[in-house]
Amino acid sequence: MSYNFGAISNSVTPEKAEKREKKKRKRDRRLAMGDERVKAEALQVLGLFQVLPKLVVFDLDYTIWPFYCECRSKREMPSLYPHVKGILYALKDKGIDIAIASRSPTPDIAKTFLDKLGIQSMFVAQVKNMGATSILVEIGVNQRAFQRGLTEFSNSKATDKSGSSGKSKQK
Repeated sequence: MSYNFGAISNSVTPEKAEKREKKKRKRDRRLAMGDERVKAEALQVLGLFQVLPKLVVFDLDYTIWPFYCECRSKREMPSLYPHVKGILYALKDKGIDIAIASRSPTPDIAKTFLDKLGIQSMFVAQVKNMGATSILVEIGVNQRAFQRGLTEFSNSKATDKSGSSGKSKQK
């Protein structure tokens, strides 16, 4: 007597695996193109300002990603808001340091997610003696919030006679 288990098998055929991989590569290319477009737009926004910050600090939960770390498992694959990577790349290209700040009760999960997303190395490890301009970001960081933060920073430095914590525009 023989049994055919093919109908209930969970194995993936080579054809299905190849189709999945093609779909993943196509999605990755589309996302990378979006990151480059956002980066170009962010660089244009940065070019509008005479004074730039030395450091930009981002919160994590509901700022760079749409969730609270403590509600997730390390095994999950996190996602960023659509404009985040492009803005981070633009800041790095301009020589502006970026850092993160979070009150998450699960910093181990946050670090794991930053590693999984491939952005952990973009953030500086230590920040000392710098003034800060902060803005509330309602639904994740995007181009509009980015420009608003730069505007508030620029305006605060224009009234600061010393200007010692600003960064001159580079050409």
